[in-house]
Amino acid sequence: MERSASITRKTKETDISIELLLDGTGKSHIETGIGFFDHMLEGFAKHGFFDLTVQLKGDLHVDGHHSVEDAGIVLGTAIREALGDKVGIKRYGSCILPMDDALALCAVDLCGRPYFDFDCHFTSQRVGELDTELVREFFYAISYSAGMNLHIKMLSGINNHHMIEAMFKAFARALDEAVSKDPRISDVLSTKGSL
Repeated sequence: MERSASITRKTKETDISIELLLDGTGKSHIETGIGFFDHMLEGFAKHGFFDLTVQLKGDLHVDGHHSVEDAGIVLGTAIREALGDKVGIKRYGSCILPMDDALALCAVDLCGRPYFDFDCHFTSQRVGELDTELVREFFYAISYSAGMNLHIKMLSGINNHHMIEAMFKAFARALDEAVSKDPRISDVLSTKGSL
């Protein structure tokens, strides 16, 4: 059975459509109006082997906040929906990923209970057209809309571009591990019997 989701969300601030295939090959088509954010989502798809389409029109004349945060809400919702009953998934995933000077740690638990911890201090207010403070907002929104325990820590880093890219790629690899199926798991990986 194909693990996919197609989610749309329209408000006075944003109009977003996301299609996600968990068991993909890394293909993506991303249009958010924020070039660096597009680049990060393309990297997420490529390194997580997710097929991802994002069409986003937001109030960028105000700033990027609504667009980035709402993209996180819709992507998190798509992840949750594509996972379905979570039978057979590994549930946990983690990655420590280097990118030049940057070293990012990401750990994921698809437990159904949202929790988010983010430890990174940027030294620049923007990378391209993306406000660096919105990186935290994006991952926070994913965590809560997906029902995911998500920890992201920047272990070291100097260049803000490298730091953000390392985070997105580490998240992709951790999530890919967490959503992958293990033949030893016949139900859900929980002593409670549900996630």
